[in-house]
Amino acid sequence: MRRWQGDGIYFGGDYNPEQWPEQTWPEDVELMRRAGVNLVSVGIFSWALLEPAPGRFEFGWLDRVLDLLHDGGIQVDLATATASPPPWLARAHPEILPRRADGTILWPGGRQAYCPSSPVFRERSLELVRAVADRYAEHPAVVMWHVSNELGCHNVHCYCDVTAEAFRGWLRERYGDLGRLNDAWGTAFWSQRYGDWAEINPPRTAPTFANPTQQLDFLRFSSDEQRAQLRAERALLTTLVRQPVTTNFMIGTGIKHMDYHSWADDVDLVANDHYLTAADRQAHLGLALAADHTRGVAGGDPWLLMEHSTSAVNWQPRNVAKLPGQLRRNSLAHVARGADGVLFFQWRASRAGAEKFHSALVPHAGPETKVFREVCQLGADLKALAEVRGSRVDADVAILFDWEAWWGVELDSHPSVDVTYADRLNALYGALWRAGVTADIVHPSADLSAYRLVLVPTLYLVRDADTDALRRFVEAGGTAAITYFSGIVDENDHIRLGGYPGAFRDLLGVRTEEFFPLREGEQVRLDDGSTADVWTEWLHADGAEVLASYTDGPLPGVPALTRHRVGDGAAWYVGTRLDEPATDRLVARLLDEAGVRAAAPAPTGVEVVRRRDGERTWLFVINHTGAEIRLPVAGVELLTGTRCAGELAVPAGEVAVIREDRS
Repeated sequence: MRRWQGDGIYFGGDYNPEQWPEQTWPEDVELMRRAGVNLVSVGIFSWALLEPAPGRFEFGWLDRVLDLLHDGGIQVDLATATASPPPWLARAHPEILPRRADGTILWPGGRQAYCPSSPVFRERSLELVRAVADRYAEHPAVVMWHVSNELGCHNVHCYCDVTAEAFRGWLRERYGDLGRLNDAWGTAFWSQRYGDWAEINPPRTAPTFANPTQQLDFLRFSSDEQRAQLRAERALLTTLVRQPVTTNFMIGTGIKHMDYHSWADDVDLVANDHYLTAADRQAHLGLALAADHTRGVAGGDPWLLMEHSTSAVNWQPRNVAKLPGQLRRNSLAHVARGADGVLFFQWRASRAGAEKFHSALVPHAGPETKVFREVCQLGADLKALAEVRGSRVDADVAILFDWEAWWGVELDSHPSVDVTYADRLNALYGALWRAGVTADIVHPSADLSAYRLVLVPTLYLVRDADTDALRRFVEAGGTAAITYFSGIVDENDHIRLGGYPGAFRDLLGVRTEEFFPLREGEQVRLDDGSTADVWTEWLHADGAEVLASYTDGPLPGVPALTRHRVGDGAAWYVGTRLDEPATDRLVARLLDEAGVRAAAPAPTGVEVVRRRDGERTWLFVINHTGAEIRLPVAGVELLTGTRCAGELAVPAGEVAVIREDRS
């Protein structure tokens, strides 16, 4: 694998000098040096400037930018510039424009106005990649290559005729013949049986519910088409350049249609973009989950935070600015959870265009601002943390996550619209976070042998091999907890017969004969004092120990929470949607049974995460509360905090990092 270059932690962001007069560029470099910036992404949306007409390339401005950055000691993550095609391409080839399911054409004027399956787009984009790589493969500033940008953010699904033909080809490769496809799609229902490949289309707007397996396969196909663009650009780059190649994923941003677990092997390092949801007052918890998930996609290796914001974004209904200190806390929380680079969108706030109100390292008001002062402080912090680079994060708990299960559970015509994939994921993760326990978010096919506890939220779709792997984990002494609406279907979205929860029925020692989803706002109580809503089911203990049953609602006396001994371990089943206090109590019991402890004792609202490199360990303490906290620690202080009588005092809203003394 092509390796990261340089020392220390990367710091910087997207740099778009083409938006500014050239006399601004030297000031940019000087401010970058002042802030401690050492890496910028260049050229991401520059196709129209690099190739202003078909086959005519103009590189002079980019030559001068890269030379200036190199002279200033700033390294470059150089983009292939294919993220958004220029207007001339759509004018010459209108067939590249994407269409919605109802046939609406998406026109140029924003970004990503292209069909992912378009052979014309693929050909012209690769011509640009070759031209850029030929020119800059040996430029001393370039240490990394950046394929496209946020692939699939706006155009992940296209329903045009070009896509339809590509979808048929994908289906032929997946199924081989129409008989297998008809079986997989269950086309005996509603007279949908296909007799010719040409009869098959994407799931365009239909009179009522489209075939669910057709929908699921189209989601798989669409992810693969975006991945194909990544793979095509990366394959060409690897014949021309020697630096590592990456692209920016969007894990934890609510973008759900790319299966990043399957993309991880197509990059030399995993990079991610993450933005807070302004309306969420607990957004730092979602940040932690996204960082842990990115690390899981990276196989536990360090990763790169390619984009986040210094303050407000521009695209939410209410774009709330970050309070003093929040920029630093957010950034160092990513580092705590495995990031070896902290980059932002963007260097200088745009004066025109759709993102002109998006925050930047240099805001509209200039460098004499709260934001830029905090940027400079963060640059100094990351320099002080250089030794942490390359270390990994300690985690004894895994949460299983599968994008295909997410797609499947949120298809239409299901028992309850209130059952969503992220709901139980967020609930269980939040309980771990409040308990001070770090988790890896991994695919169900991952090696589970290093973990003590595995949590399985709403794994509606699951393959037999992954079910068997979880059983082996439990038999070997592990503890697993599975929530409702898991194990229901196979990879074709076919019900696993014999009683729910299907694939996990034997492991859990339970059998459900019928779902009893609750009405909106309806609640039930359990005999252990818990409260729940959304979901109940007619559950029978078939070897499992009943830990709690309903006292009211549609199923009084019916089990809701069970535990089943299997081999040297135990499998728990959570058959209802527990409220937050009950979820916290459940997770505390699971942690106790599995023998999992927090990285260090800390009050609520304080993150404590440990990174490790062999025998060396670093403890990150992030105080999200409004009061100073004190922790017993032993080691060398790297960042912030005051040592007092064997304790570390961390002021309100601050971050401390300790190189621990493990003797």
